[in-house]
Amino acid sequence: MKMQSNFLCALTLFMTASFGVLQAQDEKVTTEFGVKGGFNMSNLYQSEADDNNVLYGFNAGVYATLPVSDFIAIQPEILFTTKGSELEYNNAFASGNAKFKLNYIEVPLLVRVNITKNFNVHAGGYASYLVNSKVTGDGDFNFEEEIDTEDLNKFDAGLSAGVGVDFNPVSIGLRYNYGLTTVGKERTVAGTTYTFPDAKNSNLTLYVSYKLN
Repeated sequence: MKMQSNFLCALTLFMTASFGVLQAQDEKVTTEFGVKGGFNMSNLYQSEADDNNVLYGFNAGVYATLPVSDFIAIQPEILFTTKGSELEYNNAFASGNAKFKLNYIEVPLLVRVNITKNFNVHAGGYASYLVNSKVTGDGDFNFEEEIDTEDLNKFDAGLSAGVGVDFNPVSIGLRYNYGLTTVGKERTVAGTTYTFPDAKNSNLTLYVSYKLN
């Protein structure tokens, strides 16, 4: 999938640039509390989908870094985050775009490994609760319609991995979330069982965090 390929390319470039400012690990990890926010590039994927329809959004929330050792910490977060997908269409009848927007309260739980004083890698999982959703359209047809969350899976879960660079008190990072839960619910109509939308969340985030203590 292209989103995963883009993440690997971005991760390589990010790490290459980051090592230019790294310093040796010479002090212990301390408990941190802070705020963070970022820029999302989201999509919905299926097993055979070629995901080109990126929806741009944001995330914002709070985090804590709880040290386990000098090099390892547990990092829980609570975020408001936007996900979804955008579809562009252009045919003989109409042209424009439609955006499928999903807003979640998300709780990542990550293991953070401090490679050096300034550079970390982190991985773990996340769980999300769907707050609201809607479809909007621009072009020959303009519309905005709320989607009943009862028609969708209210809970989402997946895997997370990324890197971060610390400049104390500001940090920047890059993270990819890979959804494991379908956005749509499974239902049966006239004896036929189907899931709509039969797709999962995919999200690449560039974030900035600020340590408060």
